[in-house]
Amino acid sequence: MNRRVDTLLRTALETVQGNALRPVTVLPLAVRRRLAGAPIQIDGNVLDPELQLLMRIEGLLPNATKQSVASARGNLLTLSKLVAGPRRELLRVTELTVRGADGQLGARLYVPRSAPSSGGGLLVFFHGGGWVAGDLDTHDAYCRVLADDAGIRVLSVDYRLAPEAEAPVAAEDAIAAFNWALEHAEDLGADPAYVGVGGDSAGGNLAAVVAQQCALRGFAPPAHQTLIYPALDLVGRRPSRDLFAEGFFLTEEDILWYRAHYTPDPEIRPSPLVSPLLAEDLTGLAPAHIVTAGFDPLRDEGNEYATRLASAGVPVTHVCEPAMVHGFANILALPGETQAAQSRLTAAIRKALNPAG
Repeated sequence: MNRRVDTLLRTALETVQGNALRPVTVLPLAVRRRLAGAPIQIDGNVLDPELQLLMRIEGLLPNATKQSVASARGNLLTLSKLVAGPRRELLRVTELTVRGADGQLGARLYVPRSAPSSGGGLLVFFHGGGWVAGDLDTHDAYCRVLADDAGIRVLSVDYRLAPEAEAPVAAEDAIAAFNWALEHAEDLGADPAYVGVGGDSAGGNLAAVVAQQCALRGFAPPAHQTLIYPALDLVGRRPSRDLFAEGFFLTEEDILWYRAHYTPDPEIRPSPLVSPLLAEDLTGLAPAHIVTAGFDPLRDEGNEYATRLASAGVPVTHVCEPAMVHGFANILALPGETQAAQSRLTAAIRKALNPAG
């Protein structure tokens, strides 16, 4: 029976081109549930069956083991196209450059049809990928949806990656790029009072660093910080790392591989520029919206950071999506609970950064 199920899945997968999982998602619900297998319950949470089916499909993809930096980057781009869903058309998508810590960085500005011609909100966005993989293209689909659904401009920044640029280069790039965006907010069509910072995974790490360092260095702060299943501590280890070490997209092997490339010198790992959860003083930071996932090895550090921010008097909303896995925000092609979780996240960003509400 398992062989037959794998054959069915592989046949569907072979028809997938570019950004569509439609051959799988149009199957009757009962069939999708059967293909997904028995429900997975860990730590009191039940995995979304649509994600469970996607993980089954991922197991049929070419080996995604991190054999090289090039393969890791290529695999992430391939997977991002597989789960992207239909392309969201916007009013305008513009390639531009922004200031980095040492020269210019590529960036992409997304302007939805619903955004005002001037005076709207702007989210400076940093992509995930373990500080090693990911780029403007891997997160293009998500930035389009985010801009469109939240009704704000999104500026996606192509910060420098490891191992070519080790920590804290990405952090310094992110700080410089955010400050550039704030200085040029009106040129970008945004209200300087509504410029926020955000990112997913490694990008969530960078967004947290930006919020901290703006306060520490006396820079103008972001209006808001959105941290999507962020990586926040490259030193410590929490129970979720063991609970979800394998089988849920981001593995323990992945975490260690990314960490070794981003911080080959272990001495830098406790620095708040790398591990913002280890910062001693969190007072006075920008309001935060933190999203964690029930089946994510990084879940517990995100939960802990939300608690620490609240204890420091920072306005925080924390949503743990119990049925989700690391990376769910980019999985745009699945129906059901994944879309609902994405909608909740987008609604929070709209509320924080859209002057019109």
